[in-house]
Amino acid sequence: MNTSRSKLAGSGTQSAGLSFGGQIVLTQQSVTEEYNGTCWTDVNTLNTARRAPCGFGTQNATIAAGGAIPTTTATCEEYDGTSWAAINSLNNTVLNHAGCGTTSAGLSFGGSGPTNTTEEYDGTSWTSGGNLNTAREKLAGCGVQNAGLSFGGDTGSDSAVTEEYDGTSWTPSGNLNTAREYLAGAGTQTAALSFGGHSGSITGVTERYNGSGWTDEGIGSLTTFRTELAGCGIQTAALSMGGYNVTDLSTTEEFNEI
Repeated sequence: MNTSRSKLAGSGTQSAGLSFGGQIVLTQQSVTEEYNGTCWTDVNTLNTARRAPCGFGTQNATIAAGGAIPTTTATCEEYDGTSWAAINSLNNTVLNHAGCGTTSAGLSFGGSGPTNTTEEYDGTSWTSGGNLNTAREKLAGCGVQNAGLSFGGDTGSDSAVTEEYDGTSWTPSGNLNTAREYLAGAGTQTAALSFGGHSGSITGVTERYNGSGWTDEGIGSLTTFRTELAGCGIQTAALSMGGYNVTDLSTTEEFNEI
């Protein structure tokens, strides 16, 4: 990336990704960059600089929700491929949460506290959804509103918990092999990828989810071990961006599996 950052958010695909927000040495950032499969380009910044928001959508239609500015906020913005505009806020202030879905059907779940709160976005407003079974912050997620996936995080210690959302309620599923916080993810409820994070130490571990359980067999780790990173894409074509390992990073890595 052009700007090194940790605690940022990401959305889109491996060939059309978006990174936004984050922090540089504890200072909130509004930086937004687009990825074309080869390089990053700076575009119009967030209206409100923030660290640890959640993000979901595509490169041309993304939601940035919550975070810290530096106090925890409920403020949300929508990106249309050119610029960010303020939209209705979350019902709860939150940071270190996860999200998934689209600009017309999105989810925000978990976060600081830790909390088990879930909110659903319908393109206009946020409403309460079914609570996570295990309250967590610093978790990751992927999928869509009626088929979401949450994994990892912090419950007071590193967590391996995985839960599936059906549009109404969360159901526990197979745990990660490596309990982690501040990890990132990509993919769908039945074909997900988790990578990086912190598990006693900063890690590059990568795991694949098949709809019932996780495996790390035959999957290479991130080249640069890091925590507080962002991710996007699908299980077989994922993108990792930014993060932290001794210093804030601009590192980008692509994962491809045939």
